[in-house]
Amino acid sequence: MGVAAVLFAAAVVAAAMADGAAAPASGNVTYDGRSLIVGGEKKIVFSGSVHYPRSTPEMWPRLIQRGREGGLDAIQTYVFWNLHEPLQGRYNFEGRYDLVRFIKEIQAQGLYASLRIGPYIESEWKFGGLPFWLRDVSGIVFRSDNEPFKFHMQRFVTKITNMMKAEGLFASQGGPIIITQIENEYQTVEAAFHEKGPPYVRWAAATAVGLNTGVPWMMCKQDDAPDPVINSCNGMNCGETFKGPNSPGKPSLWTENWTSMYQRFGEEPYVRTAQDIAFATALFIAKGGSFVNYYMYHGGTNLGGFGSSFVSTSYYDEAPLDEYGLVWQPKWAHLKDLHAAVKSVSQALLFGQPSNISLGPLQEAFVFDDTSGKCAAFLCNNDRRQIANVQFREAMYVLPARSISILSDCQTVTFNSGKVRAQWGVRLNTAAEVFNSPERWESFNDTILSMATAPLSATGLVEQISTTKAETGYLWYSTSFNYTPNFGKSVLHVHSLSHVVHAFINGVYKGSSQDVPGEKGTVLDKTIAFKSGKNDISLLSVMVGMPDAGAYLERRVAGIQTVIIRGSASKSENLSNYKWGFQPGLWGERMKIYTRDGYFRANWTTGCSPTTRRLTWFKTTFDSPSGTDPVALNLNSMGKGEAWVNGVNIGRYWVSHLTPKGRPSQSLYHVPRSFLEASGNLLVLLEEEIGDPLRVSIDTVSVQSICDCRVPNSKASRSQACACKELSGRDSSRRGLMSHHFHAVNEEYFLRQKT
Repeated sequence: MGVAAVLFAAAVVAAAMADGAAAPASGNVTYDGRSLIVGGEKKIVFSGSVHYPRSTPEMWPRLIQRGREGGLDAIQTYVFWNLHEPLQGRYNFEGRYDLVRFIKEIQAQGLYASLRIGPYIESEWKFGGLPFWLRDVSGIVFRSDNEPFKFHMQRFVTKITNMMKAEGLFASQGGPIIITQIENEYQTVEAAFHEKGPPYVRWAAATAVGLNTGVPWMMCKQDDAPDPVINSCNGMNCGETFKGPNSPGKPSLWTENWTSMYQRFGEEPYVRTAQDIAFATALFIAKGGSFVNYYMYHGGTNLGGFGSSFVSTSYYDEAPLDEYGLVWQPKWAHLKDLHAAVKSVSQALLFGQPSNISLGPLQEAFVFDDTSGKCAAFLCNNDRRQIANVQFREAMYVLPARSISILSDCQTVTFNSGKVRAQWGVRLNTAAEVFNSPERWESFNDTILSMATAPLSATGLVEQISTTKAETGYLWYSTSFNYTPNFGKSVLHVHSLSHVVHAFINGVYKGSSQDVPGEKGTVLDKTIAFKSGKNDISLLSVMVGMPDAGAYLERRVAGIQTVIIRGSASKSENLSNYKWGFQPGLWGERMKIYTRDGYFRANWTTGCSPTTRRLTWFKTTFDSPSGTDPVALNLNSMGKGEAWVNGVNIGRYWVSHLTPKGRPSQSLYHVPRSFLEASGNLLVLLEEEIGDPLRVSIDTVSVQSICDCRVPNSKASRSQACACKELSGRDSSRRGLMSHHFHAVNEEYFLRQKT
């Protein structure tokens, strides 16, 4: 590192310290029944999840900075095994996968790090983070007392731990990492492994502790986490649901405080209000909690199609920092106020004697009296509908419905979870360039597989995941059927364990079916007018992401299970055991025509129009939008497929899969600015259904506060908030759309006021 870089890093740390952020301190991290003990000091730690591969190295400094400015003490991340070891023994820690660089950026900004090594992570991520090659290991059973799995798990966990040690990144070495995690929510599947479950838990804990990192290990959702590993809580209301530490000598930790929920294609976004998060967090602290991690603080983007089954490309967009890293108000600021209020009474919380006082049928006070005279109180109103007037120590306090007031000296209210003081914000997307000229596009029709062109063949239907090695979501199946007129009217029946099936007869599209989350597979029944003689049947089986959770993940199967032609007069023909041809991936995928080199392998046609043909590729170029605002690809006019910019897969899109309210789950797709060049950027779309590329655009995204939308506490301010809500809907002069976030939060507030 050069002198300038050293001075810059020192300046960042100094700025972090000036803002009150935690400074990494050398010495082993220990704990007692109250909290983690870092550098010999008890700590109340607020942490936020930021996943390095769901953003870019260019975004990391600003994301971490905004976390620090929001009052966080730590940044938490999973370690993504299938990114780091895509092939056995071949590792990748470059670019977005540079874990060491990410941890060092956390350190440079004066924050702690919480490292969840797993290596199983779930995280709505392909195979829960486990590499595909692991499935091919002989005799393996994932996450159980199974020697092949334990061998590879121990090898990887040891590698990551030694990598952190080599860089001096554990707090015991003066680094930022103060706590690590082994496994992830194992108790939810443990019973399925019968006698192989409990020994695996004990082995995992012993293996982790034996690595001698000098910092504690934790297991989330694992009530029987063996000593000295700490059991921790995941959920939205751990102040109400957590059974507590399984030993009096362990602190109460909340590993995942869900700031929203991940979204599946076809689902409405889940909007968790700032008030609800703050109430749940304050209650957990009031009941003795000392570590809270927000999952997610920044969700980011499932780039490269790594999102799990049906999960949208945008991840936890409703977090305090949205998908683009922009500040969501009032969530970010309201939590910042909470953090400051808690830190102002940390002495009383950590060293005071706790007591609990009833203030009413649904109201109570959590009081902490320190021998030095410090005092703090949390006045809680658990009534979800009614304001409460309570008396505490000779004074009266008004508590909004389901809220907690923090009293810094057991007298002065410094924060109330139900009163938002921050401005409300809206997100705008503005078209920087619209690709509305047919001459700007080139198109290419992908090949419909037939038996004659299939590169692979077998008798019977092959399993999809093992055939594709999870390198593509597409698998072609093709066979032929000899039709005779006496067969009568015919119905093609296809049962599949994939998410989507497209059927083509003699190269002509005939119909599709799709899975519904929670259902097991999809069924296509389509009446077909076969021609006399030989008919080519081509079926495209599509996986919209791979599974990420559940016991026996290595046994998970997908793909077409049965194919039957049902004729009239009770005639039918089961084609399942016919000879079939197969092809993993589409032709354009296999030729990588989405790259600059692969582009020349396809016979592109200049010009395009709204397509009526399935499996069409579209290509154009564009210049990087001016300014520094985040960039998004607006695909509101397209159907379903994938998108690449300069050869990088920016994720799956499924605009045609509408929510119950009749709108796309996601129409904007983040294109990190670091992926772009000043001009001549290559955009390639694979349209699986039917779309109109002439209405695709490159947009810039921004967030602005539109007025002072504080939570109303008087008639005048309520009118102001209503006017603010009306303003949020006026957007007729702009192509961009105001974020649904503003509407949903305000609708929830006004509904509560009305009732």
